[in-house]
Amino acid sequence: FLSVTEDLVRRRAEHNNCEIFSLEEISLHQQEIEKLEYLDKWCRDLKILYLQNNLIPKIENVGKLKKLEYLNLALNNIEKIENLEGCEDLKKLDLTANFIGELSSIETLKYNIHLKELFLVGNPCTEFQGYRQFVVATLHQLKYLDSKEIERSERIQALQNYPEVKQKIKEQEQSYLLKRAKEKEEAQRRMHERKDRKEKHVEAKLGFDSPGSLQNKENHQSEGETEKETWRTVEDDEEDRRFWEEPTPYTPESRLETHRYIEEKRKAKDNMREPKKREKLLPTLVTAEGKVLNVNVPKLHFSLKDDEENNQFILDLSVYRHLDTSLLDVDVQTTYIRVLVKGKPFQLVLPEEVKPDSSSAKRSQTTGHLVVSMPKAKEIILAKKKLSTSIKPSDTMQKNARRSGQVERLEVDPSKYSFPDVTKIIQEKERIGQGPIRLQAEKITETKKNYIDFEDNEDVPPLI
Repeated sequence: FLSVTEDLVRRRAEHNNCEIFSLEEISLHQQEIEKLEYLDKWCRDLKILYLQNNLIPKIENVGKLKKLEYLNLALNNIEKIENLEGCEDLKKLDLTANFIGELSSIETLKYNIHLKELFLVGNPCTEFQGYRQFVVATLHQLKYLDSKEIERSERIQALQNYPEVKQKIKEQEQSYLLKRAKEKEEAQRRMHERKDRKEKHVEAKLGFDSPGSLQNKENHQSEGETEKETWRTVEDDEEDRRFWEEPTPYTPESRLETHRYIEEKRKAKDNMREPKKREKLLPTLVTAEGKVLNVNVPKLHFSLKDDEENNQFILDLSVYRHLDTSLLDVDVQTTYIRVLVKGKPFQLVLPEEVKPDSSSAKRSQTTGHLVVSMPKAKEIILAKKKLSTSIKPSDTMQKNARRSGQVERLEVDPSKYSFPDVTKIIQEKERIGQGPIRLQAEKITETKKNYIDFEDNEDVPPLI
């Protein structure tokens, strides 16, 4: 059976920062709880407790909640009111749509002097003759019963007829208890019948999987599996039809049986789907021939950038922004990269070999994306290329180097050589420009004769 767990209480205490000791209100409805326990130890300050729509058969382990003001136990399997005497501040009790037939058990609520509202609608006891009169006369502190206000005149009249009404209630209770005993026997019989059918069902399965059938299955595996699945489906459909069409009384036993049957079917379906899910989670990453495939099971956007300046590849994978980094597993190989995102593989073949040991992975602080830097295996430093081209010698220097066959010298002692007077050169040019064209060659020759002492040394670079 399912009971109240500390984990469940903490999850339901989010409004109180998951602290349960100081908790004043908690909602545990629709949790399939079959046993009520621990709350009186963990949550002593509770004032409001919602437990509706569960499978609780008995009121227990709430008697120490002295500050409890409102208790909602609607739509459960409770048959008797008990163990609430310690709830000193209880003001409102909701027991709608339970199975309370012992109406006399409301006498235990006399000690809850602050109780003002009581809900019993939908219980078998509300069908008893004199039900409302008995409750009104028994619980003097009540102001409302089943959402209807109790008038002073109604209470006076109920007190006047109390002895007679109480006797009638006891007689009807006895009849109801006999009826409940028969219902319990019927529930036990149905449970045994269902158990026998289940055992026969299992035996039939074992018979289907006998050695002979297993041998046949090896010869015709696909055909045998199809036949078995069809047989199982027919049997399951027949069982479902029998269970849901069989008329049964509305009792705590039938309600619990229905819940267990649904849960059993759900687990059986999950077990059948589990192998298929495992197959889906194992896609082909590498072929039998050893070829690595591109795979994107998590269906994430990505980009692969070739960073030539730094000689590396950069993968930007758009993983979920709030995904915990512990759910990411990055594996860089020389020719591909594989990332497991919550167990789902993303694999990308790289256009060039990289260095796995020098690769790095990090999360972007702005986008949350996974950024993986993978240096290329080939060493290419572009900066050195630029340097080599920038120091390329000029054509003149190359000619002089070929002519001299010696290394170029950039430092020359100017005292060893005489240089033409720059001022005279300028004057000679002006004189040449004024004479006729035919005399220009002669003038130039004459100019050269004036500087005949100049020695042309090939080791000295020419003036520019």
